[in-house]
Amino acid sequence: MTQSNEVRHGESLDAGSDLRITLRGPAELADALPYLMGFHPTNSVVMVALHGEHGRFGGRLRLGLPDDPREWPEVADQLAECLVKNSMRRTGRPDAIVLFLCQDPREGERPPAVRERLQPLAQRLRIACGALEVPVVEALCVSAGRWWSYCRPDATASPEEGMPVAPPGHSVMAAATAYAGLPAPGSLHDIEARLKPVQPRNRDHEIALDAACAALVPGMLETGDSASVQQRTLAVARTLLEKFKAAPRTDDPARADRRDDKLLGDDDAAAVILGLQDPVARDRAAEWMEPAHADAALRLWRALARRCAGPYGDHAAAPLALAGWVAWSSGDEVEARVALGMALDLDPHYTFARLLHQSVNEGLDPELLRVCLRQERRKRVIAATTARRGPAGPAGRGPGRRSPGDRRVRTRR
Repeated sequence: MTQSNEVRHGESLDAGSDLRITLRGPAELADALPYLMGFHPTNSVVMVALHGEHGRFGGRLRLGLPDDPREWPEVADQLAECLVKNSMRRTGRPDAIVLFLCQDPREGERPPAVRERLQPLAQRLRIACGALEVPVVEALCVSAGRWWSYCRPDATASPEEGMPVAPPGHSVMAAATAYAGLPAPGSLHDIEARLKPVQPRNRDHEIALDAACAALVPGMLETGDSASVQQRTLAVARTLLEKFKAAPRTDDPARADRRDDKLLGDDDAAAVILGLQDPVARDRAAEWMEPAHADAALRLWRALARRCAGPYGDHAAAPLALAGWVAWSSGDEVEARVALGMALDLDPHYTFARLLHQSVNEGLDPELLRVCLRQERRKRVIAATTARRGPAGPAGRGPGRRSPGDRRVRTRR
């Protein structure tokens, strides 16, 4: 199998340039998995499309492993259909698929038991792909640093105990990544930790959210006050954005997150979290994706997502979706997929996150959306300028008039 890639910082290896890596057999496939995804998948189903005679890697798909085996048949059918359809939109129908099931042992469980427990899911996925006339040529279980092949049980010297995955930095993909100047893949846990609520829960954060909810929600639901809530939300968020821009830069993610958490006042954070539930305010905040704002905006959305705990956990969908958008716009598809996936875990029907997630997975260019946001901003500036001047007439423009507020009731979409 050959991998042709364009290599960029912050991304998994994707098809498209002169770097060519040949992987021989299941051992090198297991070693390559973190480099294909950009992180070490845990508790995940990963499917990778193969194209052409030499098995060039194409689209890839990851989903958290469903806990309930009764869901496996439906999930298998959906995953197979999704990968094949998305591949056809991008590079054509895949010729084959490689499958990975990644899960560490449960308490008291040995790694071989994980392989046995997940075997029915591997079989369901193979059947689902076969029904679409795209065979699974390799299916691997990866657990506790070891791998097994479901397609070729005799591929390991010890089928019961499996074979060890190569130590970090000792595989073909590790050498190619180092040659390309890319950092080694991190863990999915580390990426998610920057987006999950801080533990233990901070009661002061929840009290501030309770107060903000009591103050803002009636205005968001009443007919005449949604526009003023949007304006206040964006004003506070813009102030926070400038504060994050002014903070000294640090390359230590944990230290940076702790500093950013301290930059957020409880009342300001709560006001923005509640205000971003309004889609107009959220869409306006999405305009802060330009290079001058992107780093600070991504840090701000992460910090706000970390404030959403307890009864306000589902409120993280908005800042998570914004974090995913800014990460994708900045070239980091790995964090984009993780953040958008977490938003959809909280709210599977959140249209903003679903459209972004689909766009990332289909390999669309984020510049298309950036252009739309810039055009909307330009129209808004022109409309505001016209309103201040007043309408043009035979004698010129009259005195400025206030434009009426948006009187529609808005809900998350």
